[in-house]
Parts: sequence; structure tokens; C-alpha cells
Amino acid sequence: MNSTFEAIADGIAESGFAVSDEFLAPAEVSGILALKEYQTWIEHFRKGGVGKNQALHINEAVRGDYIQWVDNNAAPEPLTVYLEKLKHLVQFMNQSLLLSLKDFEVHLTVYPPGSFYRRHLDQFSRDDHRKLSVICYLNENWNEGQGGQLRMFLPEKVVELLPLSGRLVCFRSDMIEHEVLSATRPRMSITGWILDQHVSLKHL
Repeated sequence: MNSTFEAIADGIAESGFAVSDEFLAPAEVSGILALKEYQTWIEHFRKGGVGKNQALHINEAVRGDYIQWVDNNAAPEPLTVYLEKLKHLVQFMNQSLLLSLKDFEVHLTVYPPGSFYRRHLDQFSRDDHRKLSVICYLNENWNEGQGGQLRMFLPEKVVELLPLSGRLVCFRSDMIEHEVLSATRPRMSITGWILDQHVSLKHL
């Protein structure tokens, strides 16, 4: 994976974002999709909210996804494959870019058909611990006509990326505004953030 990590680090250093196709192999994606969490998501996931802590609220005019947070220490085996890759990516980014990344948090995500997430920035105004956003897509046999692009607003251009199975997108949480366009079928991903503090400290 070192060549993959190197390409991601180069992209972050040069333009603030990077795309890595086949970060997860097809069999790894299939294993995650077979988990009961995804098979029964409509029953167990909760609505994604806008804001943080006491300011957190549901606003379907802004955000329409459903999420389930992952316990990094008790994740099912198919998910640990991805979490281990993230762990090694953090180590590589610290070594190559001299960052002070400490940990990461992720949740499983489903956008029902027709749902979206309006333009936003991932880093909170009163909490700057999110340094890198990481999204890995789990959508097998996706095509352009189904929509669901991630649209990123860069200083000199707008980039749109399809949520292709196994594709990882990594970008600066504090710099790149982005939005999720609506799709014609359920759009699934593992969405997360690499932090400059340990997850356990967030709740102290």
C-alpha cells in the first residue's frame, strides 16, 4: 500500500485532496456490504444532523443521509480491514508530511435515493480537530447516470467525483467546501475524519 499512501500524501500536499481508486478491493467492499449493519440500515441507522453537541439538529433541506458510528475497538472483521488501512495511512501521512495526526473516527453512511448534502465545510468553527476528511465508497456497479457525485469547490475549479466502489477520497477538512449530489439509488460509504487528537479526548 505504500505507493497508494504516497500518492494520497502527494495529492494532499499539492492540491489539498487526493483520490485513490481500489483503496478497497471488490471482495473487501462486498464483505462490508454483507454486514447486518448495511443489510438492515433502514431500521438501525439514524438521521445525520447539522451542527455539533447542543447545536446538533436535523435539517433535511441541508442533509438527508443516515449514519451509524463505528466503534474502532469493536468493529466487525470486514470493517477492521478498512480501519487498519486508515491506521497505516495516518502513520504514513505523519512521516511524509510531518503532520501531528493522532486518531480517526468513521461512520457508515447511506443516502437514500433523491437525498443530498448541501455545500459545507467539515471542520467546525469551534472545533478544529478534524484535519483530513476520508470517504470510501461502497457502491458496486455504479454509473454516471445514477448521479451521487461528490462535488468539491477548489480555489480555481470545481471537481466532481462519482462514488465508485472501493474509491477513497481524502481532502483537507478546513479548506475544501463540498456537497453530495442526489442519486437514483442508495449511495453507501464509510465517511470519516482524521484528527489531531485521540477520539477518547473528544468526550472529556
